Amino acid sequence: MRFARNVFTGAGVWGIVVLTPLFFLFDISGRPYAPPADYPHFFYGFLSVGMAWQIAFLMIGSNPVGYRALMVPSMIEKLGFVATVAVLYGKSRMPAADAAAVAVPDLLLGILFIAAFFKTSPGRMTS
Repeated sequence: MRFARNVFTGAGVWGIVVLTPLFFLFDISGRPYAPPADYPHFFYGFLSVGMAWQIAFLMIGSNPVGYRALMVPSMIEKLGFVATVAVLYGKSRMPAADAAAVAVPDLLLGILFIAAFFKTSPGRMTS
């Protein structure tokens, strides 16, 4: 249980640290891509949904056994984003460096989420 607690709490803190500045650095992503001013509802919508997931990760980290069912959509959230980035890269809509920079952390967290899910399975209450 300690493993799952650390993984999800760490993921939540990491996500908050990474996402929060984007609320205030609106023009940063407009340098290599179309400016978010062209689609602010998607930009801020993504950030808001992403921030909601960080809170969910913190909740799971506070009680991994009690919130174990939320680990499944958490895995989908992480690995779904990795799949999306892979498709964008595969269609040459994203440079390799950008794809790796955003996909690798989520891939690692997705793998850790899967491990945490299995480590908290019923009947297996080891730390």
